[in-house]
Amino acid sequence: MVVAGGSGLRMGTSVPKQFLDLRGKPVIWYTLTAFLDAYPDMQVILVLPQQHLETGKRIIRATQDPDRIWITVGGETRFHSVKNGLEHIRRHSIVFVHDGVRCLLTPDLIRRCYEEAVDKGNAIPATTAVDTVRLEKFDGTELIDRNKVKLIQTPQTFFSELVKSAFEQDYHESFTDEASVVEKLGVKMHLIEGESTNLKITRPLDLLIAEKILEEREMGL
Repeated sequence: MVVAGGSGLRMGTSVPKQFLDLRGKPVIWYTLTAFLDAYPDMQVILVLPQQHLETGKRIIRATQDPDRIWITVGGETRFHSVKNGLEHIRRHSIVFVHDGVRCLLTPDLIRRCYEEAVDKGNAIPATTAVDTVRLEKFDGTELIDRNKVKLIQTPQTFFSELVKSAFEQDYHESFTDEASVVEKLGVKMHLIEGESTNLKITRPLDLLIAEKILEEREMGL
């Protein structure tokens, strides 16, 4: 499931960031293509705001296998958007939930998430913090061991029965991602190594970095 309900506010554009041009194609096109390339039988649910469904359909038609992608309408929050998407999953499967603007993920990461989820029931990609980290407290700040700080990415991956059951809960403001929803059931989350290039396009600088990464990939660097 590719969730793409964001706006272009932090990008300073009127175009939602998932539709911005990246080396001649919309950002979301790269995201969809990564999943299509990962497995030949991968089915993709694209979750979009109602007003952008037609744009989404045009982008889907430009992928290499549009018949494997279908669209559903998002909700008021990310939680509700994912819940809407999950309603379309009616058989046992492995479910990936991915930020639509994390367009640089690789098929390798998708496959590693799949293998871990099959083995453990879930897989959450993460990277280790490289900067010094301090925690704000009421009386100052506290230095934290950065090796123990994990930066969470997507696709967050689960057995379908597990994630569908978790999203039957009522929404809570503490649900910042799918892992936090599933964890509320008392389920242990299994972290796997993410990708440093699996960045989330939120600012103009991110778009420039993404262009450079794609250019280097094309050159085989």
